[in-house]
Amino acid sequence: QVQLVESGGGLVQPGGSLRLSCAASATIFSISAMGWYRQAPGKQRELVAAIASGGSTNYADSVKGRFTISRDGAKNTVFLQMNSLKPEDTAVYYCNFYPPLRGSWGQGTQVTVSS
Repeated sequence: QVQLVESGGGLVQPGGSLRLSCAASATIFSISAMGWYRQAPGKQRELVAAIASGGSTNYADSVKGRFTISRDGAKNTVFLQMNSLKPEDTAVYYCNFYPPLRGSWGQGTQVTVSS
C-alpha cells in the first residue's frame, strides 16, 4: 500500500499563492500518473490537476492558468503551485493516483482563501 502525505496548506488572502507537496512512500510513484483533488464543504471531491509519468498535464477549467502541477521523480514528490487564489479555491486538497485508488487517500491539507 502506497502512502501519500500532503503538506503545504494554510490560510491565504485572495490573490495569494501556496505550494502544496505530496510525498509518496514507494517508487511506483515514478511510473504512475498522479493527481491533485479537492473537496469543499458540502461538495463532491473533484480533480484539480493531473500529471502523467511523462510529464503531460491536464487541469480543471476552474484552475487553468492559475495552478501548475509538477513532479520530482527522484524524490517521489508531486507539487501543486497555486497562484491568484480565490475564495472558491477553499477546500481540503488531496493527492492520489490518476485515476485515484480508493485505499490511497491521505489526510489531505486544508487550503483556506479568505481576507
